[in-house]
Amino acid sequence: MRTVTAEIITIGDEILFGQIVDTNSAWMGTELTKLGIRVKQITSVSDEVSHIVAALNDARTRADVILMTGGLGPTKDDLTKTVLTAYFNTELQLHEPSLADVKAIFKNRNIELSELNRQQAFLPAACTPVRNAIGTAPGMWFEEDGKVFVSMPGVPFEMKRMMTDIVLPRLKEFFDTPQIIHKVVQTVGIPESTLAETLEPWETNLPPHIRLAYLPHINGVRLRLTGTGQEPEKLEDDLLEQLNQLTDLISPYIFAYGEISLEEVVGMLLNARNYTIATAESCTGGYLAHKITSIAGSSMYFMGSVIAYHNDVKVKELKVNPETLAQHGAVSEEVVREMAENVRLKFGTNVGIATSGVAGPDGGTPDKPVGTIWIAYADKEKTVTKLLRYNKGRLLNIEYTAMVALNLIRQSLTGTVEE
Repeated sequence: MRTVTAEIITIGDEILFGQIVDTNSAWMGTELTKLGIRVKQITSVSDEVSHIVAALNDARTRADVILMTGGLGPTKDDLTKTVLTAYFNTELQLHEPSLADVKAIFKNRNIELSELNRQQAFLPAACTPVRNAIGTAPGMWFEEDGKVFVSMPGVPFEMKRMMTDIVLPRLKEFFDTPQIIHKVVQTVGIPESTLAETLEPWETNLPPHIRLAYLPHINGVRLRLTGTGQEPEKLEDDLLEQLNQLTDLISPYIFAYGEISLEEVVGMLLNARNYTIATAESCTGGYLAHKITSIAGSSMYFMGSVIAYHNDVKVKELKVNPETLAQHGAVSEEVVREMAENVRLKFGTNVGIATSGVAGPDGGTPDKPVGTIWIAYADKEKTVTKLLRYNKGRLLNIEYTAMVALNLIRQSLTGTVEE
């Protein structure tokens, strides 16, 4: 069985100008993959006839399914329907069911139907209309030379409803597609290059129907195993066998399986132990607390934070010894240790976590250059400190520090802290 391929074409100057972000393509790619349809290319073009036609001509040479979004509104710069009418050598005709939908929408809004909106119910005679249950612009489905062309609105919630209700089920019927299954492994604390070297012998010997993808993030790599086949149960077994081998090779760096974030894992670990946590932040300025509290239900374990950016706050609010500050400086193991231990006592929590460093772009010294950062984890039994030397610019320095701090919490709670 051959692979069914797709290309997504987004139409609109607003995408190319950066006025909006194309979220449609990512969602469509995910849903197509579930059907066993592989997206080969995503193309964005301007609101110009020649550009749209050229994109269509190119796409049909390499894809079985061409999905288009955008350009279906009632204004003059919405050209998609006109272009498709000419492209498929047909003519516009009134589609009464679409007109009834448009009329109903305007009636519910208590707005008089304009002629421009009435024109949206005129569709190419050669297409199969795709009902838009929540908008005024119907979609269009064309078939030619064994290929499928579908045009949908660029409004995300309208496109998603069309895809879910009509387009995806119809594609499943039209094409005989293989089964595609993904397994995701989340790693942290290991660079992509090191990970690739570790996995190279295993990856080389993967069976031909299973592929590995590396998706790096700020402090680790998201690994995706993709299996393709006709028998879902056998494919699942094959993937699990490879997943077990992968786990044996890199288990210290795996924090989760599936689509789950590090901050979510930390929350689960705290909840499982009925632990609470507080943060004392200097260089991260509250970003670590933000990551922890971005998880729904974090009020069960997160008690509060002190953003001790100035040394006076470290002394007054966190009871850091002024002599410690004078002798070692704010960016030091000694100070961050006191911050973590004292914020835990201040809030009466099981865990305290602290950060202090030079985020940049200035403020560094020869002894403590930009990117010198200390973090500390403290609980009733121990305090663990870690020195970071990471300088990729201020914002990335802050984000990286927060991710390493989250991982230190995870490692401390699971007893896997690296010596």
